[in-house]
Amino acid sequence: MPGLRIGFIGAGRMATALGSGFVRAGLVSGKDLWAADIDEHARSQFAQATGGHVTENNVEAAGKADVLFLAVKPQQLAGASGGLKGKIPADALVISVAAGVRLSQLAQWLGSDVRLVRAMPNTPCLVGQGACAFALGEKATAADAELVEKLLRAVGGAWHVEEKLLDAVTGLSGSGPAFVYVMIEALGDAGVRMGLPRAIAAALAAQTVRGAAEMVLATGEHPAVLKDRVASPGGTTIAGLQALENGRLRGTLIAAVEAATKRSIELGKEG
Repeated sequence: MPGLRIGFIGAGRMATALGSGFVRAGLVSGKDLWAADIDEHARSQFAQATGGHVTENNVEAAGKADVLFLAVKPQQLAGASGGLKGKIPADALVISVAAGVRLSQLAQWLGSDVRLVRAMPNTPCLVGQGACAFALGEKATAADAELVEKLLRAVGGAWHVEEKLLDAVTGLSGSGPAFVYVMIEALGDAGVRMGLPRAIAAALAAQTVRGAAEMVLATGEHPAVLKDRVASPGGTTIAGLQALENGRLRGTLIAAVEAATKRSIELGKEG
C-alpha cells in the first residue's frame, strides 16, 4: 500500500504488534507509521520494533494518518478521543481496538461524520498469526471494509461481523491467547512431571498446540472428528480425555470465554 500512513493513539503492546506486523508484511515501511503515547518506555519500544515515528502528542500522530488506530485502554479512550475531536483529517479512517467501546460512543466523542471501524485483533498479530474481527460504523464504506480486511489479514485472519458479536470475539480470540498459554504451560509442566527435561517439554507442548490448530484450519474438519481419530479404543488418548472430562476442562474454557465476554460489555459501560 504505497504511501499509506498509519497512526496509533497509544504505543503499547497491541499498537506495536499491529505496526510490526504491517511492516513485516510489506504493507508500509517504518517511516509511514506514527504513534503517540505519554509513556516514554512504550514510545521507545514501538520505535525500536517498527522503525516508526513517536510523539507525546495525540493530535500530531492523528494529523499524519490516513488510517488511525485508537489503541489505548477502554477507560482512557473517552479522554483521548475528546482531544481529537475536530483534529482528525477529514478523509482519515479511524479504527478502534479498545475492548467494549461501542461505535455509537466513538461517534459521540469524535464526531458523527468520522468514518469509524471497531476491531478486535489479538497479540499473535506480532508473529503474523492474529485472529481479528471487525465491524463497520455508519459512515464507513465498502472500500473501508476492504482496506481493514487487507490490513488485518496481513497480520493473521480477519472476519467481518456485526458489532453485537464483538464482545464475544473479545472473549474468545481477544483473551483466548492467554487461555492457550495456560494450557501450553500446563502441558509442559505435565511433561516435566513425567520426566521430560523442561525445555523439551515446553517445546513439545507448544508445537503440539500449533500443529493441532493447523490441522483444524487446514482440513476444515470439526475438532471433534479430529479428536476421535487420535483416540483409539482402550488407548492412551482416551484415558487422557477421560481425565480432562473429570477435570471439567471443557466447561471451564466455556466459562472463561463467557467471563471475558461479560467483562468486555462492562468495559464499554465504564467508558
